Amino acid sequence: MKNTYSLEVNPEFKFLQIKPTPSSQEINNFYSQEFYSGEYKKFNDSSLEVQLEDREFYEGSWSDMQFHILNIMKRDPKDLKILDIGCGWAQALLFLKKSGFDCYGFDPSPEAVQYGLSKGLSLKCSGLESMNVFQDVKFDVVILKNVLEHLPNPIETLKEIHSCVLKKGGLIVIDVPNEFNAFQMAGRDLHNLSDWWVAPPAHLNYFNNDTLINTLEGTGYEMCLTESSFPLEMFLLFGDCYVGNGELGKQCHAKRVLFETNLRKLGYSDKLRSFYQELAKLNLGRQVNAYAISK
Repeated sequence: MKNTYSLEVNPEFKFLQIKPTPSSQEINNFYSQEFYSGEYKKFNDSSLEVQLEDREFYEGSWSDMQFHILNIMKRDPKDLKILDIGCGWAQALLFLKKSGFDCYGFDPSPEAVQYGLSKGLSLKCSGLESMNVFQDVKFDVVILKNVLEHLPNPIETLKEIHSCVLKKGGLIVIDVPNEFNAFQMAGRDLHNLSDWWVAPPAHLNYFNNDTLINTLEGTGYEMCLTESSFPLEMFLLFGDCYVGNGELGKQCHAKRVLFETNLRKLGYSDKLRSFYQELAKLNLGRQVNAYAISK
């Protein structure tokens, strides 16, 4: 894909897209040969090993997601049927299941799906060509964490979820990388780096807080809130050039983890959530999370 693509602004919703869109064969080859087992695995936080090693960190983000779901839906978890699209090793679903949610998911990885099935979850092995995998089931909550940026046609995916998968009044939860943010670009310029985050065929779409809101509101959803994550690119501005330096990257990540876990342990989870919601309004933070209701 190098030197064969360009980034173009989506004319309707203003997020950036890779053009030309890679073929289905190129995308499938990438995920079967590289995403889980090849060079890309070094940077892939979807692996079971990474999630187990950073268990406390991930549980913090899952607990925030659960907090927002329950605060928005105002229903008992036992009354909420939840679908995780691209669920991977189903660690988020296993966390939510402990609170009583009725949990479903699908993922293209047979190994990951078999693992989730062995834990008692309702999972299917399926690609992301269609969202209507559980054909006669509609869900109260649909989660797409680090999925939308990978899809050839994210707009059609959101429309299909709205019409076929999510109940009217149901909640969609989306988590995507917050790309081309000011800290990221300043760090790039400070260290004379290229746009390292532009990575086709893994990432085909590039959102920030504003363009994610545009996209959701334009495909049938009403926004409830957005929330970012820790602005990791601040470390670049501190002088810590972690790009291409895996060991330094681990050190920066460990400091980010301490920042969050210490605040949570000391009873400041509400302040942490408020902080990240304000960052999202500035299009800052490494990720952006959106919560929106199906109209």
